[in-house]
Amino acid sequence: MCGIAGIVKLSMSDRVEEDRLIRMRDVQRHRGPDGAGLWSEGPVGLAHRRLSIVDLAGGHQPMANEDESVWIVFNGEIYNHQQLRPELEARGHHYRTRSDTETILHLYEEEGERCVERLRGMFAFALWDRVQGRLLLARDRLGIKPLYYACTDQELLFASEIKGILAAEAFRPEFNDAILPEFLASRFVAGEETFFRRVRKLLPGRTLSWSAAEGFRERRYWLPPVRNDHSTADMQERGSEIFVKLESAVGSHLMSDVPVGLFLSGGLDSTALAALMAPATHSPIHTFSVGFSEVEANELPYARLAARAVGAEHHEVLVSPQEFFQALPRLVWHEDEPIAFNSSVPLYFVSKLAQQHVKVVLTGEGADELFLGYDYRYRMTALNERLGRLYWGATPEMIRRGMARMLAGLPSAVRRYAERSFLAYPPGPRGVFFDNFSVFPTMLQQELIRDQSLLACRDPHAVGLRYWNEHQEGLLERMSYVDLQTHLVELLMKQDQMSMAASIESRVPYLDHELVDLAGAMPGRFRLHGWKTKAVLRNAVRHLIPHEILTRPKMGFPVPLGRWLQGAYWPMVKDLVLGPRAMARGLFNPACVTRLAEEHRSGRRLHTDRLWLLMNMELWQRLFIDGEEREILGDKLALHRVAA
Repeated sequence: MCGIAGIVKLSMSDRVEEDRLIRMRDVQRHRGPDGAGLWSEGPVGLAHRRLSIVDLAGGHQPMANEDESVWIVFNGEIYNHQQLRPELEARGHHYRTRSDTETILHLYEEEGERCVERLRGMFAFALWDRVQGRLLLARDRLGIKPLYYACTDQELLFASEIKGILAAEAFRPEFNDAILPEFLASRFVAGEETFFRRVRKLLPGRTLSWSAAEGFRERRYWLPPVRNDHSTADMQERGSEIFVKLESAVGSHLMSDVPVGLFLSGGLDSTALAALMAPATHSPIHTFSVGFSEVEANELPYARLAARAVGAEHHEVLVSPQEFFQALPRLVWHEDEPIAFNSSVPLYFVSKLAQQHVKVVLTGEGADELFLGYDYRYRMTALNERLGRLYWGATPEMIRRGMARMLAGLPSAVRRYAERSFLAYPPGPRGVFFDNFSVFPTMLQQELIRDQSLLACRDPHAVGLRYWNEHQEGLLERMSYVDLQTHLVELLMKQDQMSMAASIESRVPYLDHELVDLAGAMPGRFRLHGWKTKAVLRNAVRHLIPHEILTRPKMGFPVPLGRWLQGAYWPMVKDLVLGPRAMARGLFNPACVTRLAEEHRSGRRLHTDRLWLLMNMELWQRLFIDGEEREILGDKLALHRVAA
């Protein structure tokens, strides 16, 4: 795991300024505290921060091939590099290191930009071909590793984190308000845009090349399966296939010259990883868990059970409300954009705990999207779709409108579910899947956003609907296909940025692309079987999992945030949501914001996720747009503010 950065001047007669490269590199020091590298030649400069994982002595970057005609900076791990090496040596390539970075270089020499199609792992890299005068940017299939870029009239800039691009001081940070409706709906921006004008992200499964002769060219080299495997295999046979692929993925993800641990929640996904890791290591594995003192937000008893079952050396951390909120500004800085999921904060604390013992951790991220594991999101959508088609087809419009008005008068416990059912949303993906699970649905955004032209300019669900229409099968398969390329990508950025904030590498065996290719092609009924989520995965690992864990309900890093914001931490809502600075930005209608906040405080309606997004937006603007990094974070961070 590392941090990369670089500049390519669009005019070959210009020269890269090394002081700017150093700033871009070193603002990402947390991604690689073990070393730093720099290479520049005329209009091109590459920079690297290193977290030493494989080939501790020899894997320094930027790295060149034998004749220095190709240079690379690379972030990630290539798990099949040892299998590729003999083939490349047979073709005449001479290795100088044991690192996976060098394998990418030699594979590029043989196969050009199609080299990415043979890489098994997580990666983001930038490669400069001196002979062709071409830059190649590449990102792994699922988007496990981040890569951002920006282009001005004079140059192309790229980095592992947006702050690396901003440190070059090529332009002033500006809020890209066009993305506001999408962020308020889904918590993230699914396409190439980011919260910053000019800054874009390279999407998963893509390469982007540039040369003076050809300009920019983007290529999508991989996508999840769009059709089902309609073989006659039954649940047992498919479970056996999943087990073989998962066992192989875990084995490959243990590749390391430093200790490897595991984030253990005590759920199905991480417990299965623990059970597969334990016999593959020479000593007890280190497992790490996080919790809160509130009973409803504490999974630690299940994590202890899972750890005992595999003989792990288990470690835990409890996060207090004070620690949670004190860390928040710094973590917004680490994420570069408003924090989408409040589970990012406990993830940071468990990463800090892990860093005291290991440099690498495995996590269960991705299993829910791949195997349809979110109870309400997938099960209820399927039910709403079936019942909705009957209800909307057979019920006159006048009765439907009357029923919708009645929902507001229901008791809060009932209303919470009724307002997200087929009674409120029409059948079809836009209603029951996209708008239904929006933090701020379309109707509420019309009340909230002051500049209504933002709503008229773009559809907040456009990217998701495009992926939905790419898939060739049914509802269950389409939900998984969409979430693997949207919702999951944001979760992976959370995973990357929070672990890297603590300078550890996180790996995700469930997203080994061979496992994704297998499971993603399975008909949805094998993944969501009746009311049983992750059915085929449960079948695959049931012999490894304690019964109490195999049958427990899903929690997933629960945070008692709603209660905190009603009580002792209400002043944060008053400052970041209702305060004069937030109101003066003019983004939201004060009456709507005030109503949401007061309803939450009184308990009449809970708006935890909505207040969380608004709080984070204000913190982000103070940090990156107002330029208050030093005031908020302290002087220890070497940050750079662009002059007005």
